Order: sequence, then C-alpha cells, then structure tokens
Amino acid sequence: MAKIALTDVSLTFTVHQRKRVTLKEYLIQTVVHRRSISTAVSVHALAGVNLSLRDGDRLGVIGHNGAGKSTLLKLLAGIYPPTVGTREVEGKICSLFDISLGFEPEATGWDNISYRAFLQGESPASLRGKMDGIAAFTELGSFLDVPVRHYSAGMMMRLAFSIATAIEPEVLLIDEVLAVGDMAFQEKAQARMKEMMGSARIMVLVAHDLKTIRKMCNRAIWMQQGRVMGAGPTDEVVDAYIASVTRTAAA
Repeated sequence: MAKIALTDVSLTFTVHQRKRVTLKEYLIQTVVHRRSISTAVSVHALAGVNLSLRDGDRLGVIGHNGAGKSTLLKLLAGIYPPTVGTREVEGKICSLFDISLGFEPEATGWDNISYRAFLQGESPASLRGKMDGIAAFTELGSFLDVPVRHYSAGMMMRLAFSIATAIEPEVLLIDEVLAVGDMAFQEKAQARMKEMMGSARIMVLVAHDLKTIRKMCNRAIWMQQGRVMGAGPTDEVVDAYIASVTRTAAA
C-alpha cells in the first residue's frame, strides 16, 4: 500500500544576498543604531499545503512558473524537509526530475549505472539482474566503457533516463515531459513512461500541458505563490485555472 499525506506543510528558504554596504551605512547601523547588518532574506516557497493520496491516485499539479510545483515534488521526494507541518510518504519512490545530476564524470557508463542505481535504493543483488537491461535500453553500446565526461548531452540523458526508470516504483513523481535523445529513442522513453505510470500505485505529475493533465490524472491541484488555490477532480480544477488565467489576461 502506498500513501502520501501532507498536513499544514510550509517550506521557507533563507537566501543570503550579496550586497555592498558603504562605510557610512555600516557605521550608522553598527555604531549609531547598534544593529548588525543582515543580508538574509526569507523566501516562502510553500504555505499551508494539505494533501492526501492513496493507491490508484493520479495527481496533476498545475500553475504558473514559480508557483511552487517543482518545490512540492522535491518535498514529496524527501529532498526538502518541511519547515512547518508533517510529511508522510509510504512506498518506494521514483523521482523523474533532475535525473542527470549526480554522475561521476571520470567514471565509465557502467560504473555510473551502479552508482546511480544504489542511490535509488537498489542493492548489488537486485541490480545484478537489471544491469544488462539498463545497458541495452541506453543503446550506448561500447560507449558504456568510456568515462561519461566524453558523452554528449543526449547520451547523458539516455543513460540517466534508463537508470532512473529501471526501478519498480510505488510512488512516481514526474516533473514535465522528458525529451530524451532522438525521435526513435523518445518513442521508447514514452512507452516506458506509460508503463511506469500504469504500474505505480500513486503518481504525481507536474506539467504545463493541460491536455496531458486531463488525460493522465484523476485529481489535480492548482498552485499559486506556494499555496493550493484549488483541489479536486481534474476537469474541475483545470477549468477553474483556465478561467482565472482568462480573467487575469482580460483585466
């Protein structure tokens, strides 16, 4: 059984800005007012988010750029802990975003398959049975014996995608549609994505393509400035989002 539960979750980042301070400003603040000069700024990425998902749920997350959609995915994946509130996620997670991060440039493709697979929770025993399948899916052949610093961007994405999608997730987190390699490989990648979407117990998909959200998801949330503006059946939430965008454009 898989489960996602967020209760009153908020996430705040502290960003330190580089700011030049004149000698006059420094003396006034520190000597006259006896205050230290701080360049720290708090960024409220998520605010009061509540979410409950169970087996069979397919959730679409929509909203403008900067609405907090990708941040929400990273919080669900465990990359960001909540500043306030509680996060509960049960089930094996596969996160399909930033999939090309974490490679060792001086190591071969084969070695990087092992490194990344272990980071995804595979054991040496479980990886042994998947290694050849991952290698075959990449279609990189003898390039797997070469350090990945010599790979093109397309080759890196092929390798990353093949490793990331080799596990059998219970909770699948996807940020946008992946464009991987040439047209033939993209067809393979899309077929594998559909297979994973069908087998995962819970899926959370971030996308700007509202047609994809309507097609793939039975529920949706609309986010704006880190808050959930609407939640419920997909068509209702998408229609409300479109109506809001239309009103704003008209105004």
